[in-house]
Amino acid sequence: MTFGEIISKARKEKGLNQKQLAALIKKEDGQAISAPYLNDIEHDRRSPSSDHLIEQFATALGLEPETLYFAARRLPPYIYKTPADEKVMADAIRALHIYLKKATTIS
Repeated sequence: MTFGEIISKARKEKGLNQKQLAALIKKEDGQAISAPYLNDIEHDRRSPSSDHLIEQFATALGLEPETLYFAARRLPPYIYKTPADEKVMADAIRALHIYLKKATTIS
């Protein structure tokens, strides 16, 4: 699923309309995002502009932030704070790829 599809599905499961969810998602300046911006996100015309917004969506919708980071094709910020050299990071990404391939073929 795309980021927008995940957000749309979770919003509907929570019984929220776009205007209600938009009011819950605050930008770094404390202002809520607009319903048209949320609509663009849900239709994959726009991506969340910051890690802060991804975290806001996760909290408001009761989702795992890592799921949203993956769907947004980003790494969670804590990954960048992990002390590791390039080889270790490359090995970790390859290991994740192998794990995902195995997990999806078993299902």
